[in-house]
Amino acid sequence: MLQISGTEIAQRILDALKQKPVPKKILAAILVGEDPSSLSFLKQKERVAKELGVDFRLYKLTAGLKNDGLRKEIGKIARLSRVGGVIVQLPLPESINRRYVLNAIPIEKDVDVLSEKAQEAFRTGKSKILPPVVGVVEEILGSMNYELRSMKVAVVGAGFLVGKPIAEWLADKCKELLIFDEGSDLTELKNYDLIISGVGKAGIIKPGMLKEGAGVIDFGYSIEHETYNMKHETENVKKKIYGDFNVSGSMLHDLGFYTPTPGGTGPILVSKLMENFYRVNSIL
Repeated sequence: MLQISGTEIAQRILDALKQKPVPKKILAAILVGEDPSSLSFLKQKERVAKELGVDFRLYKLTAGLKNDGLRKEIGKIARLSRVGGVIVQLPLPESINRRYVLNAIPIEKDVDVLSEKAQEAFRTGKSKILPPVVGVVEEILGSMNYELRSMKVAVVGAGFLVGKPIAEWLADKCKELLIFDEGSDLTELKNYDLIISGVGKAGIIKPGMLKEGAGVIDFGYSIEHETYNMKHETENVKKKIYGDFNVSGSMLHDLGFYTPTPGGTGPILVSKLMENFYRVNSIL
């Protein structure tokens, strides 16, 4: 069975970008509140941007802003002439109307394809960029010369960020597509050749649930803190990251391929985001 190296695929994308002129404009990243996981994700994006020489700026906004105030602040940043791309790190505070706020991003600067105008352009084939998660799937399957047209594909989770855009992209590209939403019977996964998951529940998909030769692209991301003791009975807490796919078990070798967590879809996702930034600034 093949373990996909997201790090290697991402590096190939970044190496290709390094051969292009660096966009002269700023990639603006907006963080609402102080969520440590969100800040960690943005730091990863900042690190890759710096590797490329991209001018990455982080704008921190208070979580106390209401819908109108937040939309106004995001719009103000996005409309700056020196800004060439905008990232609004999700999730936003629960009190915020996500759609209303994200619609403040101009379509020509929406590198994440999150606003309604950008999503509509993607659905109708009028966008020059893909949602980064869709770009990840395309990149992985392309690297393997995967014959998608003859495959039965299951998308586990129909969320705004992962499941929905991927399912829309797959709709006319595979033999059969089924979306497994909350409450679906996952034993039915046994009938599918490719499983793409973005639920965020650690180990919800196990090798024994899948047919022989099946492939798994896992966008799930869960953090668990494990307490352990070292010498002198000192208590420590270790952070461990899990995907939706449980990579343990004797039946793992029966599968065709899978993406690990970490080191799978994550690095590719960041590289595709940067590729989008280059595209909207007419570098590619």
